[in-house]
Amino acid sequence: MKCQYCSNPATVHLTDLVNQQKKERHLCQSCAEQQHLVEQQELNLPAIIQTLIGPHLGASDELARLTCPACGIKYMEFRAEGRLGCPHDYTVFQVGLDPLLQRIHRADKHVGKSPRHAPNAAWQADLIELRRQLRQAVETEAYEEAARLRDLLRQKER
Repeated sequence: MKCQYCSNPATVHLTDLVNQQKKERHLCQSCAEQQHLVEQQELNLPAIIQTLIGPHLGASDELARLTCPACGIKYMEFRAEGRLGCPHDYTVFQVGLDPLLQRIHRADKHVGKSPRHAPNAAWQADLIELRRQLRQAVETEAYEEAARLRDLLRQKER
């Protein structure tokens, strides 16, 4: 589209409502400045972004580095997958989880029913330790040990 006053391309598009009639004007930057319709200002995008999200970056950076010592899941893995790795993650990632739980559930403590046959804590801790050992065996490429741990995990989870 071309400027209504000259043949330059229109970069400023204004729409006014006058007596319930839509009135459009299409101007180039220089014609818009001559008619005092726009002010010449320089945008400092990094400063705007820092003002908007700067206070939150410190906490996010700190959270991004957190890793659960029990199951080995990283906070960013949890954010990507939407699932925690073990019960210990609630305490390790508490800074990031509390606002999330408040927003979703309007509480940060469970007040509902629990399963009748809930697994005991020792059994869960044993499974978590086996998963950690399995992950470590895979990382160190000890595949026979990883297979043994995988089979042991499957047997205990039944």
